[in-house]
Amino acid sequence: MEIELSSGTPADLYPVVGAKRGLVIAPDLMGRRKLFDDMASGLASSQAWNVVVVDPFRGRTFSTATTDERHQVVPSLDDDEIVGDLVDAANRLEVEPVAIVGFCMGGMYAFKASASHRFDRIVSFYGMIRIPEKWRGPGQREPLRLIEHAADPGAILAIIGTLDPYTPADDVDELEARGVEVVRYEGAEHAFVHDPTRASHRSADAADAWSRFHRHLVT
Repeated sequence: MEIELSSGTPADLYPVVGAKRGLVIAPDLMGRRKLFDDMASGLASSQAWNVVVVDPFRGRTFSTATTDERHQVVPSLDDDEIVGDLVDAANRLEVEPVAIVGFCMGGMYAFKASASHRFDRIVSFYGMIRIPEKWRGPGQREPLRLIEHAADPGAILAIIGTLDPYTPADDVDELEARGVEVVRYEGAEHAFVHDPTRASHRSADAADAWSRFHRHLVT
């Protein structure tokens, strides 16, 4: 069901009776859509988790279904607002503990949310470790800097493809040096896990990555 966060940001909530934990999903650049509805409802029913998907653009509307307009908007986003929405969504789940998982841009915000100390486990699927040049703006802070303020960097799992231009090898090494658990998939490009319709999808690697995601949240 759709809910409205305190900021007015829409989110999709999937509660279950007797939930064992909560999970906040930070979507990719394309935001909330059926892909994440199916993901959230599947995790809620199969894992007995309360799950919520948070809109990254505070209800902005876009005239096309391409990424172009969204890329243009990202520099105007504010970390405090985005992470504030993610924390507010966690509080709406009415269960503890609460984890967060993010994909692509959402993975970047999952890294940033580590500084909030609200989430017991954090999983970033190919999230940007440093802000891409075209996304830089006054409200954007570097993910690596915020990870320095994480309560436990070891509670962060980063799923990385070695051919992903958004996660250069030097950045990945620095992320790992911060104490983050990094899993590298050789030859994988950006977004190789969460959307089977993408050309970059790799089914075997995706299955392994999802398995690691589940283990990270239950240990």
